[in-house]
Amino acid sequence: MPRGIMVVQSSPASPEQDAAFNKWYDEDHLPEMLAVAGFTAARRYRLRATGPIKAPDSVQGYLAVYEVEADDLDAALVAMRSRPPGTASDALSLKPPPVVLFYELLSEVTAPPAEEPG
Repeated sequence: MPRGIMVVQSSPASPEQDAAFNKWYDEDHLPEMLAVAGFTAARRYRLRATGPIKAPDSVQGYLAVYEVEADDLDAALVAMRSRPPGTASDALSLKPPPVVLFYELLSEVTAPPAEEPG
């Protein structure tokens, strides 16, 4: 069965709305997305502000990754786009708007199990 991921870069409308943005995303938006046929899992990430890898200022601070598994990936995306409108939140920034991209799986490699200390 074909697999892909949909990634969404987004930000709260203001720093003061960060908690409301995260609450809406986790409690309302993710469950709404996972109710769509083919959307099997979701994870959210916050951009690290510290460390050796620095992002440009133009990169939005949050990333949602949705796993999609369906016989027809396009049909899953059409179903997502045609679902009833979900819960909206004023905490979501529309300037800049969220960036939505879709990737299909090409290959998968996993690390071998770690050896037990002996």
